[in-house]
Amino acid sequence: MGNLATLDIIIFLIYFVVVAGYGIWIYNRKKSAATGSKDYFLAEGSLTWWAIGASLIASNISAEQFIGMSGEGFFVGIAVAAYEWIAAIALIIIAVWFIPIYLKNKIYTMPQFLETRYNKSVSLIMAVFWLFLYVIVNLTSILYLGALAIDTLLGGGSLHIIMIGLLIMALLIGLGGMKVIGYTDVIQVAVLIIGGFATVYMALQIVDQRINGAAVGNALAGFNTLINEAPQHFKLILEKPKVTTTTLAMPENLNVQKYVVLPGLAMYFAGQWIVNLNYWGCNQYITQRALGADLKTARTGILFAGFLKLFMPIIVMLPGIAAYVLYTKGHLPGFNGVKDGAYSAILGFLPVGLKGLAVAALTAAIVASLAGKVNSISTIFTLDIYKKYLKADATEIEMVRTGRWAIIIAMFLALAFTWTDVLGIGGEGGFTFIQKYTGFISPGVFAMFLLGMFWKRTTGTAALVGVILGFVLAIFFNSFAVDIFGKETWLYTAFTYEKLEGGVVHTITEIPFLINMGWSFVITIIVMILISLAGPKVNPKAFVIDASMFKVDNRTLVLIVVTLLLLTALYVRFW
Repeated sequence: MGNLATLDIIIFLIYFVVVAGYGIWIYNRKKSAATGSKDYFLAEGSLTWWAIGASLIASNISAEQFIGMSGEGFFVGIAVAAYEWIAAIALIIIAVWFIPIYLKNKIYTMPQFLETRYNKSVSLIMAVFWLFLYVIVNLTSILYLGALAIDTLLGGGSLHIIMIGLLIMALLIGLGGMKVIGYTDVIQVAVLIIGGFATVYMALQIVDQRINGAAVGNALAGFNTLINEAPQHFKLILEKPKVTTTTLAMPENLNVQKYVVLPGLAMYFAGQWIVNLNYWGCNQYITQRALGADLKTARTGILFAGFLKLFMPIIVMLPGIAAYVLYTKGHLPGFNGVKDGAYSAILGFLPVGLKGLAVAALTAAIVASLAGKVNSISTIFTLDIYKKYLKADATEIEMVRTGRWAIIIAMFLALAFTWTDVLGIGGEGGFTFIQKYTGFISPGVFAMFLLGMFWKRTTGTAALVGVILGFVLAIFFNSFAVDIFGKETWLYTAFTYEKLEGGVVHTITEIPFLINMGWSFVITIIVMILISLAGPKVNPKAFVIDASMFKVDNRTLVLIVVTLLLLTALYVRFW
């Protein structure tokens, strides 16, 4: 911790002791009440609405948001906030329409949902898919980006030590099960929000001091300076570039790169909804927090998380825009302009004490996400593979033990893949890396869940074809469509641009990946419907849906309306 003063180290150690101590206390307090596998994996009936909401945010806001999304804020601007703000609407949809179906049918894992609604083949394929995705894409990116950010902040040279330290902290929490994860996440979120807002406040003060020459920086003046100095960074909807082929020498080259990541208004009719609804509604990592609760508690917790999502761009995106303005004005001399280093560059300005709090906030986000992710990995492996295919007569103790071993093995694999960044997470850009490669599987998965829930005619054959077809189509649009159909069709517009990496100019031609996801989803839905029409009018395994399941009480309705009003105001202001 060479770049941290004694006070910073003390603050960080206090955070560590409080989280570890609270986790141990929760574990000892709860372990005598219930020790079964459902209690370990789901904390059945133990989490309150505020614990569920806090745990959802803690699990979601991690290195890819702090580092990756801040980097996209540096590169693109406020347009990237769509991922957070549309998530608020997605969470409303999940709370009102998805969760009642899960809870009524006693669903504990997403593969179990697929087996109950379709068949074992679909369930097994998706269980393997999810395990691969969670370990190879999600777990690795959280670990690599988080360790890289902390290492940069501390002066560099300790990346591997930090990786190991983060895994050990996550291991201490993860091995305690969902109860420990859920309740320690409350502290993690508190540290994350306090540290995050403190960092933003100081960043805006620094902008006012460096750009305006103010003796004592004013945060509001700093925010207004960002708007004045980088107005293009405060547009939620990016304009479609007028040219489709650019070079480094052309000013449009940068606009094309931005549009490929966030394709303006088109993304709201394409992949943006698929990303959010699949992530929040069909993802074991997220839904697991609510599956052990009753409907009222689960709904309130999810809506609480949706309300908090409105404020997350302030914490994870504004530092990136501040870094952009400071960098373009020559006030970040040690920063090389690589977007994933933007957040760390801002943290370097923080005074003694606050830097320790910022490191604690970043660590809290990383550790909470790692612990939650490995718990989901262990849940799917134990309940959907080990119990069903390897040892059907496994006892509760054996299942919990297997789940803990799955956590250890998953962490070891993540460390192996990130040790030398063999996946190229750093070069892709962390946030884009996760969204892009998760996007290969999202269209088929979401189509399968959506039709499985709300169309009684959907068959198991259609689901199996759908998940495979969605994956194949996503790869096709990403890698082959342009070569076969050309750059301009009625389905899409592809862009060719140049990018400088490691001193080498690369020419890249691609379709915006959110557009790829949209068409992959639409085609998959059509094919699944056509296949299902050959089956019975009501599939024997279809869920029974009662309209009363989706009714909400007045308190819930108020929370929904407040969230939507705030979201509308944000879009009106920054459109």
